[in-house]
Parts: sequence; C-alpha cells; structure tokens
Amino acid sequence: MLKKIVIGAVVALVGFLAYVQTRPSTFRYERSGVIAASPEKIFPYISQLKLGSEWSPYEKKDLNMKKTLSGPAEGAGQVMDFYGNQEVGAGRLEVLKVVSNERVEIKLMMTEPVVAENLIEYTLTPEGDGTRFTWALSGDGGFLTQLISVFIDCEKMVAGDFEKGIASLKAVIEAK
Repeated sequence: MLKKIVIGAVVALVGFLAYVQTRPSTFRYERSGVIAASPEKIFPYISQLKLGSEWSPYEKKDLNMKKTLSGPAEGAGQVMDFYGNQEVGAGRLEVLKVVSNERVEIKLMMTEPVVAENLIEYTLTPEGDGTRFTWALSGDGGFLTQLISVFIDCEKMVAGDFEKGIASLKAVIEAK
C-alpha cells in the first residue's frame, strides 16, 4: 500500500514538473498611458535615474530604500544600486541605451528576493496633443519563471506597478 502511494506521488510530481515545462520561460509585460506633455518635457524623468524617485512606484513601496548612484549623471552608463524592503528587493539598474526624447533601455539585475536579469524599456511616442509613455519589462527567467507562473499571475502584479508608475509620472509632469 505504501509503495503504491509513493509511486502515485512520484507520478504526480513528474506530471506536475512536465506541466511546468510547458509554460513559457520568457516574458514581456507592457503598459502605456498618454501624458499631456511633449516628449522633451517627459524625457528627463525616464532617462535620469535620480529623477525616478519622483514617480517610481517602487520608491513609494519603500521610503527608506538605500540607493547609490554612479557613472554619468545622464545618458548610457548611469548605474543605481538599490537595497529595499521585501516588496522592492535589491539589485542594480544600468542605463544601456538612450535615444533622446524617444527611448531608454535599462538592464535590471535583481539580487534579492531572486536573482534575475531583465530589460526595462521606456518609450515615448507623440500622440495627439500629448505623448504616449510605454513601460515594458522583458526577460527569460528559465525554470523559475515557469514554476512561479503556475501559482502567481506575474503580469498582473508587475503591470499593476507599471500602471501606478505611469499615473504618478503623468501627475508629476502635468503639474509642472
């Protein structure tokens, strides 16, 4: 009887792991919103890591987050190391590419609560009398992403933060 239970448990575990392997390991989460301002007015807030504190939803999750900025004040090569609470985690942001008033690419290297390397993309597109700000996060999390996605809707969680950040950036920009 015990042997049948163990065999059943092993078969169930193998089946579950096979199911996990069918899940995608790559992801891309994206949200956007229109801000009533020109790309030139918005661009400094997305291209200078130091200005992220004015609108980032992660800054609001941990008001005591420790941050260290290094490299140039703007443009590619800026780096911010951060260490925050459980909601924020710890890691490094490094600006990889900047296309003035259009696009910023940032490498996000998380060290806590999990180790991960992802790409953040901020894009500005003129739209009517304003500018569409698009915030995207993409990466390949391997088996861990596949496993977590069985239990947690990561897109909903991350995209919710993006929506808060876009609303916060909109409020900051439109108040000026």
